[in-house]
Amino acid sequence: MSSEYNHKDLLGMRDLSKGEIFCFLNKAKEFKELNNSDIKKCKDLHGQTVINAFFENSTRTRVSFETAAKRLSADAINFSSSSSSTKKGETLIDTIQNMEAMKADIFAIRHPNAGAPHMVAKNTESAIVNAGDGANEHPTQALLDLFTILEHKKTLEGLTVSIIGDILHSRVARSNIWAMNTLGMNVKLYGPNTMMPIYSDIFNCTICNSIEEAIEGSDVVIMMRIQLERQSQTLVPSMREYSKFFGLNKQRISLANKNALVLHPGPINRGVELNSDVADSDCSVILNQVENGVAIRMAVLSILSKNKRGL
Repeated sequence: MSSEYNHKDLLGMRDLSKGEIFCFLNKAKEFKELNNSDIKKCKDLHGQTVINAFFENSTRTRVSFETAAKRLSADAINFSSSSSSTKKGETLIDTIQNMEAMKADIFAIRHPNAGAPHMVAKNTESAIVNAGDGANEHPTQALLDLFTILEHKKTLEGLTVSIIGDILHSRVARSNIWAMNTLGMNVKLYGPNTMMPIYSDIFNCTICNSIEEAIEGSDVVIMMRIQLERQSQTLVPSMREYSKFFGLNKQRISLANKNALVLHPGPINRGVELNSDVADSDCSVILNQVENGVAIRMAVLSILSKNKRGL
């Protein structure tokens, strides 16, 4: 099993081996040490240009990629589709190829349509990072989640992880499920029937019938927000009822194993999927996730840049 990642792009977690996943996690450990030093800078991407091509709104992911690129000494450029020629009818491929003609080296692409980064990757020589495509995948979020869990638990194999909430529309859930299956983690899923995939058995996870069943005996609980932007109709009666049956509070987290972790990809809807008494508690590692996102994205950009240059 290869312990190196030798591909031009990072598009998803589904086909990555255990060794390839740990290639990113181990590299991120080095960059986290750098990020905690007085001089948060290295020259891995000196002279390279990284463009964040975001066709959806983002705070954490976009700023994290920008910070990562700058700490690697790259020129980081943020592209906003709302003020671009895509509003004039220009295609996605044409948009990316025009920016590539300006000698861009790496694109981090977020797009509302599943498969968009994959299509771009096939039509460009630049390295492509999937920063979230529709309800498909979000590989760097899964990597930072795994990195955070590994930091606190010292191992990944054999851990029981509950993923709770809007599973159907969550690209974060999908990327985590594929990676966690590969790493020998036990995954439990729970959410409203209207927010669960019809064919959940393909994920090889335990499907739970109550939030208590999902949380009980878990080492890690990952809460997902309702993805309203991907829903064509309201799938729950009200936010109050959602919180009552699917929200995480202090009483419910007590059912988890001792020293269980609570994760959330953000943004948090306090009082809906997650109460403040949990979000701000000692078991919450949500801000730790945000911190680790920079180290993970530095690792991804560094590895893809070296692959592209044949180093």
